[in-house]
Amino acid sequence: MSTLNNKVVLVTGGSSGMGRAAAVQFAKQGAKVVVAARREAEGNAIVKQIRQLEGEASFVKTDVSQPAEIEALIQKTIALYGQLDYAFNNAGTEGVFAPMTQLTEANWDHTITTNLKAVWLCLKYEIEQMIKQETGGAIVNTSSWLAKGGLVGSTIYSASKGGLDGMVRAAALECAQHGIRVNNVNPGIIDTEMFRRFGNPDDPNDAVVQAFTHHIPVKRLGTTEEVAEVVVWLCSEAAAYIIGQTIAIDGGFAIPGFRVA
Repeated sequence: MSTLNNKVVLVTGGSSGMGRAAAVQFAKQGAKVVVAARREAEGNAIVKQIRQLEGEASFVKTDVSQPAEIEALIQKTIALYGQLDYAFNNAGTEGVFAPMTQLTEANWDHTITTNLKAVWLCLKYEIEQMIKQETGGAIVNTSSWLAKGGLVGSTIYSASKGGLDGMVRAAALECAQHGIRVNNVNPGIIDTEMFRRFGNPDDPNDAVVQAFTHHIPVKRLGTTEEVAEVVVWLCSEAAAYIIGQTIAIDGGFAIPGFRVA
């Protein structure tokens, strides 16, 4: 992997899960990391961890459901480090999983605002800054296998992630002429705090975990570090010819037609 020394990366949703793992991995590759999240204690803990690894990082408290805070986040990143080279737009919510007849318009607004509108706004301000710098850059968004798949109760979440997969293609076309690459990662069943609100990977008899792993060819959940490795690679020069893609990181879970008897 080419070096990321002296590059500046912004990670939203950086206080936990895939965002936290990516923030640490970017720092290990030499990048200066801005960790953005709502939870201040957890965000500062990641910054402390990175600094203990002799990396450079700062925390910016941000609620991406608030448009003004997204614009301010980019401004604060520039104030801290003077530039923005990469971004991992990872902040999101599972919202409410329930049959459509039990969901409300408020449920829709919350999930779509956080998972789709907020990413659009992050892209807007990140791209504006990168174009202004005239130095190119790379942006990765967190989508999901549910952008193309579905679960009972996932209508709103699936719509938000499907919207991201549609948006990335147009965004990539707009940005390519400026040397800015935009891609999505589409994680499958990853052991994150979000997943643990549905099932417990530490319990070998957990029914939710068993149901998923039964249909994952590699017979295990993915790790946040495995997602982070792909995110960092997509931002590196090793992926310089990749734009507008939705890259599954799912152990084969979403391969069409794959099912174990």
